[in-house]
Amino acid sequence: MNALTSLLPPALRAGLPTDPQALAAVLARLPAGDLAALDALLADVTPPLWQPLPGPQTVAYASTADVIGYGGAAGGGKTDLACGLALTRHTVSAIFRREATQLNGIIERLTELLGGRDGYNGRSVWRLEGHGRRGCRIEFGSTPHTGDETRHQGRAKDLLVLDEATNFLESQARFLMGWNRTTVPGQKCTTLLTFNPPTSAEGQWVTACFAPWLDRTHPDPARPGEIRWFGTVKGRDVAVADARPFVLAGDAPEYDFDPGDFPATAIITPRSRTFVPSRITDNPYLMDSGYLATLQSLPEPLRSQMLEGDFSAGVEDDPWQVIPTAWVLAAQDRWQPKPAPGPMDSMGVDVARGGRDESIIARRHGPWFDRLICLPGTASPDGPTLAGQVMAARRDAAPVQIDIVGWGSSPFDVLVSSGVQTLGINGAARSVGVSRDGQLGFLNLRAELWWRLREALDPRAEVPLALPPDPQLRADLCAPTWSLSAAGVQVERKDDLKARIGRSPDRGDAVVLALIATPRRGSGDGPVFALGV
Repeated sequence: MNALTSLLPPALRAGLPTDPQALAAVLARLPAGDLAALDALLADVTPPLWQPLPGPQTVAYASTADVIGYGGAAGGGKTDLACGLALTRHTVSAIFRREATQLNGIIERLTELLGGRDGYNGRSVWRLEGHGRRGCRIEFGSTPHTGDETRHQGRAKDLLVLDEATNFLESQARFLMGWNRTTVPGQKCTTLLTFNPPTSAEGQWVTACFAPWLDRTHPDPARPGEIRWFGTVKGRDVAVADARPFVLAGDAPEYDFDPGDFPATAIITPRSRTFVPSRITDNPYLMDSGYLATLQSLPEPLRSQMLEGDFSAGVEDDPWQVIPTAWVLAAQDRWQPKPAPGPMDSMGVDVARGGRDESIIARRHGPWFDRLICLPGTASPDGPTLAGQVMAARRDAAPVQIDIVGWGSSPFDVLVSSGVQTLGINGAARSVGVSRDGQLGFLNLRAELWWRLREALDPRAEVPLALPPDPQLRADLCAPTWSLSAAGVQVERKDDLKARIGRSPDRGDAVVLALIATPRRGSGDGPVFALGV
């Protein structure tokens, strides 16, 4: 009905209701002669294939952002927005769901909008030749397993849709976004991520991606639909002022440069990003369907997540998750951006192993952890460089605990030879400790260290920890699971965890190492617990 009224001249459109049912009632009362005149007026007019609903859907449809997040609650028209953009705005579109069977609903909706399946090959491509869109097509894809995204390498598309984006691994999403491009003059490229609040730790990367809009702890929150710019600097998303390309002069952006003087990899081109929240109350069609009552009957926290789009509502934890999400959130809520409340007591260093991994330096002052220092692998290419960065961040002769497996052995050697009190940690080493209640042993040192952090974050702990409000740190700490073997508590192997969530939990590992209470050299003070190899 909205599409029909938009075709009328302004004089006829004035005063007509926008509600579909109310408009239908008005048309039903028109005299036969007026209906005939209206039919004649519209006889030669072709209505658009799709038109957005007033409100959030129109805001997202009209947004100029390169990356658009849309949804946040059930029933806001996420799938319809994806279909509408593909049908009316783009030349080559690719719509992904994590599982192929989940694409059926999208295909059914396109069938309704197009009045049939002409042009659809029944598998993965829908050509729009017969719908006034010569040369345009919609492709469908899925990535159920890690690595499946590489099957789509090199296939350019000017619209990329990740429907229910929280079901995808971050590594999959970023890989697919790399092929959001076109050679068609004047064609805008857009990535659309539709999603509800994540119901597992694996989906929390979406909250980090749209942190200014979704993370309640973000220091510079953004308004719905507001456009922000981000550049990838040393492997990390960094907020920047505008769209101007730049290169790095040290750590500062340099905007006045000759592109011919730099390789393409050194030129950082920001992309814009926004998030538009929508709810069932923005969708008049579903409001009249009874779906609202269905959402209202859901148990918490699903009710708050799906009905209100509450990203702070409880994430559904794995029953064998080492650290409950609520405990991490409580520790981050306690954190205040104040000067360190005492001397630096400990440092934890997790060393990058290449790729998108980061070297992380965690600094602990009693129960208060400072903001993490995050260094992409390219910023710490060798042991001496990383060791120098550790020494620059060190205060008060704080002992350093560093993961020495793999690349960590080189900076460990440099730190020791430089006289820095350093403890090398090999997570596979034997553990001789027991849990705080004396009931459980541990398969290895890594299991013991992660369990110590669990005990320190337990609401019953005597001295509560305060962790910086870092969404990726929260996701890292909530990712590992545990099991109980004959040898004691076994925490999920790092390689297995990395394969499951698509990245390395570097930030979480650094915090785990920083919690170790190694007494300062010559201090004479006994540790809360001292763990070595």
